[in-house]
Amino acid sequence: MIIEDFTDFCLTVYVIVDDIYRQLAPLFKRPGPQPDCSDSELIAMVLIAESKGWDLETNLLSNLEPYRNLFPVIPSQSRFNRRRRQLMHAFNLIRQVLLAQSGLAQVRDCVIDSLPVPVVKFHLVPTSTGDWREHHADFGKVSSKKQTFFGYKLHLLVTSDGLIIDFELAPASATDLQVGVELLSQHTDINVIGDKAYISAGQADELWKHNRIRLRTLPRKNQKVQLSAGSRRLINAKRQIIETVNGQLNEQFHIETNHAHSFWGLCTRLYAKLTAHTLGIYINRLIGKENFLQIKSLAFAN
Repeated sequence: MIIEDFTDFCLTVYVIVDDIYRQLAPLFKRPGPQPDCSDSELIAMVLIAESKGWDLETNLLSNLEPYRNLFPVIPSQSRFNRRRRQLMHAFNLIRQVLLAQSGLAQVRDCVIDSLPVPVVKFHLVPTSTGDWREHHADFGKVSSKKQTFFGYKLHLLVTSDGLIIDFELAPASATDLQVGVELLSQHTDINVIGDKAYISAGQADELWKHNRIRLRTLPRKNQKVQLSAGSRRLINAKRQIIETVNGQLNEQFHIETNHAHSFWGLCTRLYAKLTAHTLGIYINRLIGKENFLQIKSLAFAN
């Protein structure tokens, strides 16, 4: 398959989303008549917009306006926001189905790290009217950037191929080790590389004993046991993948820029961004093997 233009991309996203959502639709039934803009269309619009970096609703809706041949009914901004929040869990379920269908999540070599998700500018925290503190937002630091911020950290478990297979949103003050162990305890039989924030011989032993997870980190300079130069280079090289993913999430998906006014609004946007990232990898690696004419015919048939 060759995606030659934006229209091709939109059609591809819609076909994939609609195929998956047909299985999920019974979970999201609501009273009243079906909307003119279907759930599949709205989810596809969100994922397309996130992939393009249109994370402001005004940008999203205006940029899709010329494509009414693909999306004939574009909801108003308020209705769009309301329906997107109602479908919050649908985004994550679609992400999970993509992982299961593709088999890409079966890679056993992974990397773990976190990135900041500020929700209120530092100087506005005292007067903020959002529900952030109710949902445990607090102050945290990013040592590499010498940055203090208010909000959360998004902890990511990423395969050596750059696929996000799991994540956890935690208060900014929670340590990487604390949240990382909690995240890893949901998995088994993987090799994981972390930075020095994950150093703990005791926790590493527990993960190996109970989950068969081998957690490896570069030792601190003052530790007695040091790795060979070759092992250090190997770990540093593998850690580059999560730096790449973090860069994609920040630069393309603007994950460190918050436009939500509530905690659940933030969660909805994060689910959409992470699903769009997974969908991009899915399209690049798997759908590319299929005949694009089939995808177009399916889209127009719907």
